[in-house]
Amino acid sequence: MFREGARRRYTAAFVEDNIITLVDEAGEEHDFILLEIVEIEEGIYAVLLPEEDPEEGVVVLRIEKDSEGQDVLISIDDEEFEKVREILEALDD
Repeated sequence: MFREGARRRYTAAFVEDNIITLVDEAGEEHDFILLEIVEIEEGIYAVLLPEEDPEEGVVVLRIEKDSEGQDVLISIDDEEFEKVREILEALDD
């Protein structure tokens, strides 16, 4: 849902009790559990777990600023996902 295809942009509509509601470009809302925010050399990333279907596994989105200075979450490619995953695994050791 969030790691395939073209680069996608999401805005965070609501955050409460580590639940974040993302609104995609089509206006659809998706609820996630915010597991962690991690900053690495490549940028700042939100590590999320789909609230409705946690079996899908974690979703990692890069946090960027839009032209108005608001935080937006950007989908990442598989290569960038693997870099973040490796760093997260190293932090767990």
